[in-house]
Amino acid sequence: MKVLVPVKRVIDYNVKVRVKADGGGVDLANVKMSMNPFDEIAVEEAIRLKEAGVVSEIVAVSIGVKQNQETLRTALAMGADRAILVIAAEDVHTDIEPLAVAKLLKAIAEEEEPGLILLGKQAIDNDMNATGQMLSALLGWSQATFASELAVEGDSATVTREVDGGLQTIKVTMPAIVTVDLRLNEPRYASLPNIMKAKRKPLDEKTPADYGVDVAPRLTITKTAEPSGRAAGVIVADVAELVAKLKDEAGVI
Repeated sequence: MKVLVPVKRVIDYNVKVRVKADGGGVDLANVKMSMNPFDEIAVEEAIRLKEAGVVSEIVAVSIGVKQNQETLRTALAMGADRAILVIAAEDVHTDIEPLAVAKLLKAIAEEEEPGLILLGKQAIDNDMNATGQMLSALLGWSQATFASELAVEGDSATVTREVDGGLQTIKVTMPAIVTVDLRLNEPRYASLPNIMKAKRKPLDEKTPADYGVDVAPRLTITKTAEPSGRAAGVIVADVAELVAKLKDEAGVI
């Protein structure tokens, strides 16, 4: 079985994000970029499935700017077999919207014919949490979101999902789309020999026109601003004063 793993290039999670002075977006100048952490978990899970003999080939896919090659090389160094880069933008500040990404992934899936698509539940830059669900609708495939456990057996997959009330276990028929959560696994570090091997693994470059997909934005960002600072706490003398402040000042009760 072939598995497709979409990965996104985002600001590294250790970097403090800076908003442009004019509120026109996030400043990406000289900022460290890396693979979206949720997508990294998806790559790791695909590798584990291959090591278990369930998967025969792992294809990593990225959609965005040419610099996404670095992200794909990371996936290849971790253990992916080959990669596809769809160059859909020239400016690193251009974020391809989830619907356009889903349409491109649909075209790639129809061409590659994978049995499973593994992707992160969301990207940490825009927190859309929409691509996997849209892709499922476009392909008409089964979907399981927020996966914390995954077991593939024959033509079905058993997925444990993290929901508000706890955990939910479902069984989906293949082909399927699974979006992964943090508790699924701990991604491995790429070894130096594998990093060197990744440079020789195939990486195909495509454009949206190759798949007949329009990636023109349909959303307009009017303003970007940092969250307001957290107010200082207040020490109260007793429970009565706490209740009074919650009622009269905070207005929460």
